[in-house]
Amino acid sequence: MEIGFMQGRLCDRIDGKIQAFPWRDWEAEFPSAQAHGLGLLEWTLDQERLHENPLMTAAGQARIRELSARHGVRVLSLTGDCFMQAPFYKVEGAAREALLADLWAILDASEQVGIRYVLIPLVDNGSLQTTEHERTLLEGVLPLRQRLVSAGMKIVFESDFGPARLAEFIDRLPRDAFGINYDIGNSAALGFSPAEEVGSYGHRIDNVHVKDRKLHGTTVPLGTGNADFPTVFGALRKASYAGHFILQTARADDNDHAGALARYRDMTRAWWKQSGS
Repeated sequence: MEIGFMQGRLCDRIDGKIQAFPWRDWEAEFPSAQAHGLGLLEWTLDQERLHENPLMTAAGQARIRELSARHGVRVLSLTGDCFMQAPFYKVEGAAREALLADLWAILDASEQVGIRYVLIPLVDNGSLQTTEHERTLLEGVLPLRQRLVSAGMKIVFESDFGPARLAEFIDRLPRDAFGINYDIGNSAALGFSPAEEVGSYGHRIDNVHVKDRKLHGTTVPLGTGNADFPTVFGALRKASYAGHFILQTARADDNDHAGALARYRDMTRAWWKQSGS
């Protein structure tokens, strides 16, 4: 297994948010990650200042590749909060076309730095609330299949659908270009059964976010919420999951962000090891 972290988790919060692109500290996270034995980083991308993000510029892409090589920290996945903040399938006309153009541009930029998984969150403001939303989403992403396959990339969806509904949804999308991001904390907050979830669509899970949440509540430190980690990891192992685990965990109240991530990494390793015993 390989454990990585969500960009921004090794530096101070941005405007008090649990997650946002760390404009001031993004470069410093690479040596920090190396120093703490974390060799995998998941990029974050917001709608605000989207095209100014280093990922979206040639100079920024070169800098990302340089830092990644120098510090041994790979960037293999991206969480597109921008897609949740401005979902193309909830607008029409020129606005939709502009957001779809952004999606194509994000895929092009991601390929330049070696990102393999681009995550579209179908939760919160991005939730698919109508059949029209779902139809428009599929119409937008299905034409991307060949583009994704040729680059060895996938779009993965994080969703608030229940197990059977999510299995039905992902079955409508080709496996070679589309998959699922399984968010442990979000599923716990929704009260879903991890055994039922992984049993329903485990073969389509390509990326896992490790976090804990209270039932119908917010993110909390690992082991203090409603996530049943032993069951989750046991189900993932049974499904032969071989992808990455990204720490999208609660922020440290004492601002010892590196210490918190190290703790959470060790807890995740222990749960995975126990699932195989």
